[in-house]
Amino acid sequence: MQDVTIIDVSPRDGLQIDPKSVSTEEKATLVQMLVESGVSRVEVTSFVRPEKVPQMADASAVIKAVSSFKGLEPIALIPNLKGYERARIHQLSEINWVSSATETFNNKNIGMSIEDNLDQFKTVVKQAKSDGVKTCFSIAVSFGCPYEGDVSEEQVLALVQKAKEAGADRISIADTIGIATPDQVERLMGKVLQIASDTPVAIHLHDTRGLGSANAYSAYQAGIRIFETAASGIGGCPFAPGAAGNLATEDLVYLFERMNIDTGVDFEKLLDAADYAASLSSKKPLGRIRHVERKKIRG
Repeated sequence: MQDVTIIDVSPRDGLQIDPKSVSTEEKATLVQMLVESGVSRVEVTSFVRPEKVPQMADASAVIKAVSSFKGLEPIALIPNLKGYERARIHQLSEINWVSSATETFNNKNIGMSIEDNLDQFKTVVKQAKSDGVKTCFSIAVSFGCPYEGDVSEEQVLALVQKAKEAGADRISIADTIGIATPDQVERLMGKVLQIASDTPVAIHLHDTRGLGSANAYSAYQAGIRIFETAASGIGGCPFAPGAAGNLATEDLVYLFERMNIDTGVDFEKLLDAADYAASLSSKKPLGRIRHVERKKIRG
């Protein structure tokens, strides 16, 4: 067994806000390259309203295009019951249900209150268990909100408790705007793990202020073993003003492998996937290691 698990979200979170049109075939190629590098769990798309997030309008087509990839465990983000109804006709290993730690962001992001969101999640959990699909309950803006500012640990921990009681198979804590500091991460994630108990916990990090790797290390020190990242550090949330891309998958893999922590990933193949992810984005990727390693290869 590898020491940590990487979930790459670049086909979804990495591309969702990019104004550059990315074809279904290009998204499928990115997924295939990630799987070939050893990243089996990939968030391939999201079933959101196409008029809100046009880049994800081809969600069904993307899942069909990647359905034959050997070793892939496809994940799709789901914002509401209608999204799940669209997703459940496909073969998914897991759905990622998105919620938020603040009411304002929840309304901006998915158009409902936290309580309504939880009620819908409970319904989805029952249906997903019947369908044989695992559920992840993700809590956005867990360290800070672009609309409400500071977020208390109590707000996050209360949602973790409710997600566990609802039957979530996994819980993910997201630093959506990349504002967390390592001490915050280690403190909060330690408390989350206590409440979650035997429910696996992941952390989803954005690298807006350059602290993504440091925060990942702090999460690891707290006991986190599942990390959500994006190849080349592309991405961001369309409803989080000022948020930059995700922590780069290759940066995290480099960090862990140098520390003799097994990720199960072929680093050179991952660099190829990161190069390709960067080519799909119209924005400058945040990943750092890719540039250093490519210069070393050319030199």
